[in-house]
Amino acid sequence: MIFAGLLTLVFLLSWALTLGLRHYALSKRLMDIPNERSSHTVATPRGGGVAIVATFLLALPVLYGLELLDLATFCALSGSGLLVAIIGFADDHGHIAARWRLLGHFCAAIWALCWLDGLAPVAVFGSVVDFGWIGNLLAVVYLVWMLNLYNFMDGIDGLASAEALCACLGSALIYVVSGHAEPLWGALLLSGAVAGFLCWNYPPARIFMGDAGSGFLGMALGILSLGAAIVAPDLLWSWVILLGVFVVDSTWTLCRRLLNGDKVYQAHRSHAYQYASRHFQSHKTVTLAVVAINLLWLLPCALLVALGVVSGITGLIIAYAPLLWLAAKFGAGTRETA
Repeated sequence: MIFAGLLTLVFLLSWALTLGLRHYALSKRLMDIPNERSSHTVATPRGGGVAIVATFLLALPVLYGLELLDLATFCALSGSGLLVAIIGFADDHGHIAARWRLLGHFCAAIWALCWLDGLAPVAVFGSVVDFGWIGNLLAVVYLVWMLNLYNFMDGIDGLASAEALCACLGSALIYVVSGHAEPLWGALLLSGAVAGFLCWNYPPARIFMGDAGSGFLGMALGILSLGAAIVAPDLLWSWVILLGVFVVDSTWTLCRRLLNGDKVYQAHRSHAYQYASRHFQSHKTVTLAVVAINLLWLLPCALLVALGVVSGITGLIIAYAPLLWLAAKFGAGTRETA
């Protein structure tokens, strides 16, 4: 009952703070102006993701005080999340060189991994393997990639927040069904903060998330997934499956652009979801399609892995196969023809 009240308060505060940030952005002319690399056509206020950051970080100490969150996860989420949000906020209001942003991202990832005591043993085809320092290195890269891919995928109305909401609620369902309640509360709390913002970001968006919000979400979801692996090794695979749309689209696009010799650090609109939004001439259609894929395909696959019906790697291959087909079908990473 206490948690339900906290979750409701987080939702309402996120909703109200997003409204306040919208008025602030309009008054200060903090607008995202459409250009040749944009997927939108109307100037829109930006920076609303700060509402997600603020409400979630304010509620985290309460969750810890209720003994619904362990100290390691609390420190990992609050420290790394705050650093990433500050970097994103500064970049939203000016410009930070890519090398300094990346350095900050790696520092945030290392902070989180230190508190989580590195990468937990991972389930590999029925065996539990401890990868040692190699696993820790891979986990740092994973967190940095999660952070950046979330920035890349935050390009059309409602997509990034809808993806986070599906991942958090999907993982919560998996925790309940598989009998692992320990990591449940952090995911639910983040879903409340995201839902309040989504009310204003749902197509047609009245405010955009901005780098502060998208980077924070990528880092937070990455930390929650690594924390779940400590509870049960298969749960990490379930999380990676739940986030499959973003992982596949961003990774495929990056690899394709590298092969094409494109400048990968340069803004573009060649992700599969961007091509799809132009094909259907609708942000809402693509965002709702991603929600449907998450609920009707990825969630059942993730659940089968968590319940031990299939192994993590097998489940990942099965879940990702149609996503890879969609990425190829929509030409993710290919240069846009005039």
